[in-house]
Amino acid sequence: MTKTVLVVDDDPTQRRLIQAVLEREGFAVAQAEDGDSALKYLMSGQPADTVLLDLQMPGLNGQDTLKEMRAKGYAQPVIVLTAGGGVETVVKAMQAGAGDFMVKPASPERIIVSIRNILSMGDMRSEVDRLKKQVTGRTTFADLIGDSAPMQMVKRLGERAAKSSIPILISGESGVGKEVIARAVHGASDRAGKPFVAVNCGAIPENLVESILFGHEKGSFTGASEKHLGKFREADGGTLFLDEVGELPLDMQVKLLRALQESEIDPIGAKRSVRVDVRIVSATNRDLSNHIAEGRFREDLFYRLNVYPIEAPSLRERREDVPSLVEAFVRRFNIEEGKRVMGASPETMAMLTAFDWPGNVRQLENAVYRAIVLSDSPHLQPHDFPAISGVKIAPEALTAAAAAMPTPQELIAEISKDAPVRILDGRGHVRPLEEVERDLIQLAIEIYAGHMSEVARRLGIGRSTLYRKVREQGLDVDGSLEEAS
Repeated sequence: MTKTVLVVDDDPTQRRLIQAVLEREGFAVAQAEDGDSALKYLMSGQPADTVLLDLQMPGLNGQDTLKEMRAKGYAQPVIVLTAGGGVETVVKAMQAGAGDFMVKPASPERIIVSIRNILSMGDMRSEVDRLKKQVTGRTTFADLIGDSAPMQMVKRLGERAAKSSIPILISGESGVGKEVIARAVHGASDRAGKPFVAVNCGAIPENLVESILFGHEKGSFTGASEKHLGKFREADGGTLFLDEVGELPLDMQVKLLRALQESEIDPIGAKRSVRVDVRIVSATNRDLSNHIAEGRFREDLFYRLNVYPIEAPSLRERREDVPSLVEAFVRRFNIEEGKRVMGASPETMAMLTAFDWPGNVRQLENAVYRAIVLSDSPHLQPHDFPAISGVKIAPEALTAAAAAMPTPQELIAEISKDAPVRILDGRGHVRPLEEVERDLIQLAIEIYAGHMSEVARRLGIGRSTLYRKVREQGLDVDGSLEEAS
């Protein structure tokens, strides 16, 4: 999404000049003529990714405006502009929360560099906060990206369920973000900060499922060289997320049902059961009702897991969330790859929003990752997504390549200009046979120094024929004709 810069300055000419510079670089610009107008703009909820704030203004000056912004909870990064006031003024502004300062009049290059730097710093702080929440198990539904109606329903259902320990079954297609929802349930519950343990039941070898879930004692079977706690005990006090629970073998389904009903597990080789306090959130991309009808999933376990169902929508059902997701992925991959992509161009965003995304959010994430790595422009373009747009090269590069490509006539001239005997004329047409033959004989006579026997042998003709052609063509053979007498 396009980043918006709020320019706060009492000089209308200065505002227009800065606006022209920023819009040329792809930013959206909002203007405010004084501090009060800037605060009203922010309070209205309109977009402002960063603020360019003049310190010297009548009424509410820049220093006071910045203090009011921070007091009201507006955390947008601020760059202060000053025409004077000295170092002390700038220091006070930085202490009040400004991220950078510029002395007026600032060059366009200085303005752009400062804005891009401060936006990058803001993105980095957001990404660090996101990772901290994920590591500490404090991701909440406020961190879920998307305000579409289906996502609002997911958030409402999840927040209600999080307040209790009710078992939750999250269903939805592969790649919709079921684990993200499960983490939000955990982070919004009273178990936040406790372990969140995720297990992909479909990725565990069948002979290791029991050991991985319930643990084993040392020496309980061949290869058990040490004690293993198992995922249930690792998640004790927290949340256990069973992804693709429909892939569990039937014998393990029985043991899982007992663990859920009795809140205790039986590690392999243990002499007694072990009590556990675990909140279960499970997920599947299959229709478990069909699995039950086919005898592949226990009906009693299904009812135990499906006490509180949540349906995760596919990405094509919430297309309006695509811009927000793209923005989040761009921010993250910019940091990981050291890039400074500002977002996606309007035509690119329209293309991404219209696409069906059979792989859902995971596919979009991977597509943006690839585009970020390959992109050389400030905004992602359709050709950065060749699998979706069908365009594999930048249009401007294609135009430049076409302009640089020689015409057929130029290509023919280039090929034949250094050839000893030219086959084609300057317009690309084949020269008459008589002219080509004359040049060929002349070339052979020069190569073999007028030794006509060797010339005739190399050309594959008799000596008498060679002499006749030499006479007909009027070639100069430097006395070699006497060789015939």
